[in-house]
Order: sequence, then C-alpha cells, then structure tokens
Amino acid sequence: MAIKHALMVGMMGRVADRFHEYQSARDLIGRLELARKVTNADGIEIVYPSEFKNMQETIRIVKESGLTVSAVNLNVKQEKRWQRGSFTNPDPEIRRQAVQEMRVAMDLAVEFGTDMVSCCPLIDGHNYSFEVDYLKQWGWMEECIREGAKHRPEIRVSLEYKLNESRNANVLSDMGRSLYMVERIGLPNVGVTMDVGHALVVKETPAEALSLAALANKLFYVHFNDNAREWDWDMMPGTVNFWDLIEVMFYLRRLKWDGWFSYDVIVRDGDMAEGMQTSIEAVKIADQLVDKIGMANLEGMIQEGDPGRAYSQLFRALL
Repeated sequence: MAIKHALMVGMMGRVADRFHEYQSARDLIGRLELARKVTNADGIEIVYPSEFKNMQETIRIVKESGLTVSAVNLNVKQEKRWQRGSFTNPDPEIRRQAVQEMRVAMDLAVEFGTDMVSCCPLIDGHNYSFEVDYLKQWGWMEECIREGAKHRPEIRVSLEYKLNESRNANVLSDMGRSLYMVERIGLPNVGVTMDVGHALVVKETPAEALSLAALANKLFYVHFNDNAREWDWDMMPGTVNFWDLIEVMFYLRRLKWDGWFSYDVIVRDGDMAEGMQTSIEAVKIADQLVDKIGMANLEGMIQEGDPGRAYSQLFRALL
C-alpha cells in the first residue's frame, strides 16, 4: 500500500464559525509556509478558484513552494452566481460556467503535475419540498460532470459526497448515490472521494463505504477527519471513532489501495501545524496498529464473527 499524505491549504488559515474566530487569516504564502512545517506531509490540496484570483501569480507561488500538489479542489459553491446551484442551476448559462470551471481545474491539475480534481458539489440540492425538480437536477448534474470530465480523459474527477451544507439536502449525499451518479456518467476518469467524516454524518460505516467504491474501482481519493456522527466538525482522525479508523486502515490494506490521503481537519485551538502533524501521525499509527494486531488475525476475527472475543484481543493490542 503506497500512501502519500496531503494538507488542504484552505484549512491552514482563518478558522471561524458564526460566533467566534479561532485562527487568524493567512495569505497563500503564509499558509504554504505553515504547510512546510508539517514534516510528515507529502503534499498539498489547492482550491480553485478561490486561491486563483491572480492565476499566473498563484501558479508561480505554488510551484516555488516546492510542495507537491495531490489534487486541485474545485469549489463551485461560494460565489453569488452559484446560489441556486452550480451543476444543477436552472439557468443553462450558469451550468455552462460550472462546466468551464471544471475544465480550468483539470488544466491546473496538468500544470501542477497531478492527475486529480476533487469536487464536493455542496450547493447542488434543495431546502424545501416543491423547491426544485429532482428529475431535472439529477440529469443536469450527470450531463455537466460528464461534459466537463471529457475535457481531459487523463485527469480523474473525484466526486465527494456530503449529507447537507450548503443545502439542507445535497444531491450527492452518500456513497450509494455517488456511485450511481458515477455509473450513470459512465466515464473511466470519474470516481469518488470518500471523506470519513461525511460518511460518519450520513451514518455509514466508513470501511464499508470505501469498500463499495473500491469494488466498483471508483475509490479515487480519501479525506480524513472525525466527528460524533451528528455534524461535520472536521476533528483530528481517530479522536472520536477510533475503531472505525482502524477498520478503514485494515480494509485499505486488504484492498492494496494506493493513492493520496488528504486531511480535511480544522484546528480550532493550539498550534495549527502541530494539529495537522498529529492528524497525519494518527493515521500512520492506526496503520501500524493494524500491523501489530496482524492482518491474518483481523481476518480471523471477521470469519469467527464473535465481537466479545475480537474486542478482547483488540483492546489488549493497545497495551
């Protein structure tokens, strides 16, 4: 299992909610300098278009940082034009613009030497009954992503799902819907990003969800974080759902999955670089714990199907 670890540059600056600011704003150069302090990271995930107000300047800054780019994160939700949706906007001109932004993101992936564009279409969905036409929404999203992804067949487009936010109900809300969308699109370069925290919020078992994507050969990218299954708090991995993290690492190892882990983690308190360092370390230690317990031993627990006996061994492995 060849794994590399990436930081989300967008998470390395200002951190705030409706009531409080936890971390101060940093410009792109400052966030990249902070990322370099995270010594166990192998690269970064950069957001387009928000980081690219000056396209050539941003390209220069990122390249001069010396940091490897794992993926370009396509963000089509924040600007006013997306208020009624991006890929599902009733206005065909706005949908055309969303497709064009995907093409630009794919061009940037080539520029940075990566083969991945990740996109979480959070503005595509609905808030109320009788607000949108579900049949048209699904068709528009399918059509737009297919059209955009054809731009560069060598670049993978990885769709990330989430139950809600910004919409009360998102079109791509779980792994099943996402895999169905990918199947309908029917292109080899369109797959799924599995965000562990998003799987938890929708009450999926993360290891099972990623296994389904892997069986379809569509598990392109993995985001790590944690929460208490009620809201997407973007906590450090394994701090709440410890055994889910161990099981995720077991199945990734069993599947011989290779690729990038990216850390969608918010550091509210303390040193941000240290929080990110700890997040990566947590996942690496979880992988080491799988080694300590033993793949054959874990597979034997699954075959036996006796939770009491299994957890006796699992807890002892922590000593």
